[in-house]
Amino acid sequence: MSESIETRLNFIEQIVEHDLSEGKNGGRVATRFPPEPNGYLHIGHAKSICLNYGLAKKYGGQFVMRFDDTNPSKEETEYVESIIEDVKWLTGDNLTGRIRYASDYFEQMYTWAEELIKKGKAYICNQSLDEMRDNRGTPTVPMKPSEGREFSPEKNLDLFRRMRNGEFNEGELTLRAKIDLASPNFNLRDPVMYRIIKADHHRTGNKWCIYPMYDWAHGLEDSIEQITHSICTLEFEHHRPLYDWFLDNLDGIWRPRQYEFARLNLTYTVMSKRKLLELVKGGLVSGWSDPRMPTICGFRRRGYTPEAIRAFCREIGVAKMNSTIDVVKLENAIRDDLNKRALRRMGVLRPVKLLIENYPDGQTEQIEAINNPENDADGTRLIPFSRTLYVERDDFMEDPPKKYFRLSVGREVRLRYAYYVTCTGFDKDANGNITQIRCTYDPATRGGTSADGRKVQGTIHWVDRNCAVNAEIRLYDRLFTKENPDDPQDPTDYKAYINQNGLEIIQNAKLEPSLADATPDQRFQFERIGYFCLDATDTKPKQPVFNRTASLRDTWAKIEKKG
Repeated sequence: MSESIETRLNFIEQIVEHDLSEGKNGGRVATRFPPEPNGYLHIGHAKSICLNYGLAKKYGGQFVMRFDDTNPSKEETEYVESIIEDVKWLTGDNLTGRIRYASDYFEQMYTWAEELIKKGKAYICNQSLDEMRDNRGTPTVPMKPSEGREFSPEKNLDLFRRMRNGEFNEGELTLRAKIDLASPNFNLRDPVMYRIIKADHHRTGNKWCIYPMYDWAHGLEDSIEQITHSICTLEFEHHRPLYDWFLDNLDGIWRPRQYEFARLNLTYTVMSKRKLLELVKGGLVSGWSDPRMPTICGFRRRGYTPEAIRAFCREIGVAKMNSTIDVVKLENAIRDDLNKRALRRMGVLRPVKLLIENYPDGQTEQIEAINNPENDADGTRLIPFSRTLYVERDDFMEDPPKKYFRLSVGREVRLRYAYYVTCTGFDKDANGNITQIRCTYDPATRGGTSADGRKVQGTIHWVDRNCAVNAEIRLYDRLFTKENPDDPQDPTDYKAYINQNGLEIIQNAKLEPSLADATPDQRFQFERIGYFCLDATDTKPKQPVFNRTASLRDTWAKIEKKG
């Protein structure tokens, strides 16, 4: 019997267990999640969070969330707060005492930079970014050296201190590592360690005007926090030699180790924070938390659960090779999760009146309904039932085709949990629109079963007209129509593939009365329709808004098959 997803070790877990067996790092496991607060987290970050947090939890280790806040020109407190909220929600952990910032370590990083300068391993460069780019050489031609490469350590140290004191303009000077001008790995061709940025930092204000580059800061932060397994995505694989070089050339420093894994790419999605920001600023979505966005806050608002996202991350696993995951796996993960936890309710999105002509006028009764057939502990509820109901317009046809099992004249169907009814006729307005369906009911079929054993093939849902809750329903779908909207081989702008049918808003839908008391943390299956949650952002008193989390089945599979 093959191992389950739960028990099979990924290659990172194999490394951790090997290190533990050999007593490395004092038998400790310490991981971190290091986001830059320049945007909102997306589903790709969720994979990294689940991996790093999951490793620490599995092996009784330490997990740190560290903000790489080294670029004040792009970072905001809004992003910091959203990231903390997202990580807490996804992990179920309040992260008390485990939130760190690169800015906490600026002084120590500066001291280490001076150490490299004194050793002759770092220097001040006056080239602009364009000049650096022009001078970087080719795989067979070395980089052209900056004149600062020949400055004495004393001169470089003086210039660096003056940089810190704010004596130079932004972009005028940088501090670069002195490594190898001819290295085949361009990351080692005297990379920049510090640049001048004269912008207020969201935590340190104007205390600093020089800021460390990520490659310089990354390993130092890991060292200060004594991270044992520094886990990055594959694009940092060629940065690892630089990560190691910085640590190897500093004295008395804790030595972490970097490992790389494949980032998450999803079909029908873009993962670039720059492009997601374009969608937000361009008004193509309603914001970072738009339920069509692949952001964690977008998924949360749409009704996804942290358990579903964690299950999805477990299913796709951790690999060494980049690949693109079919978004259907994520959609199925939320369906599987909500099928077990969502409370069943009835809602009619496009209502038409159903009149039961032989039901006593003025009478109301309570019909017992199951809250969740997958969980007996959820019990049952009572739904009001009377002479006039709402049903879906699509559940009636004047001239039904063969094998149509819902309402039409002369046909008997089951009202979910209630009675058998037989359609006797219908009424139209002057424009030919159906305004009312008429029927009779069989009192002997209460509960939806017949004492004489007769069967009906159609079952439809309904809501009592006298007690219905009016609601706005938002039917969300995929944000893009193209499987790979960000295809580098496609010259078409990715925004051209935005799904124009990605949001349908339905006003005056009719819901059963129990949904008047719905809360944002609850999840519901509107029977025969899909999974929904209350929108906490736009719901107002007595004006509920419900977002569709997922349809009951994959409708795109049919669309793609036809295509």
